[in-house]
Amino acid sequence: MADERLATGDEVAEYLRTSRQQMATWRYRGTGPKYVKVGRRPLYRWSDVEAWLDANTKTRTDDAA
Repeated sequence: MADERLATGDEVAEYLRTSRQQMATWRYRGTGPKYVKVGRRPLYRWSDVEAWLDANTKTRTDDAA
């Protein structure tokens, strides 16, 4: 069952060991995990974060995309 709980950008950034600014850059470029807007706040479903991680898992350093 998918985890539909919502997390803040700070919570996801900590989980991914990245910065708040990197999260904002990914949102701007459309390259990060999917997110939903609640008012002006971007929130993330944990299932979308996990799906993004799975889609970006590589087995070699020269894997395309």
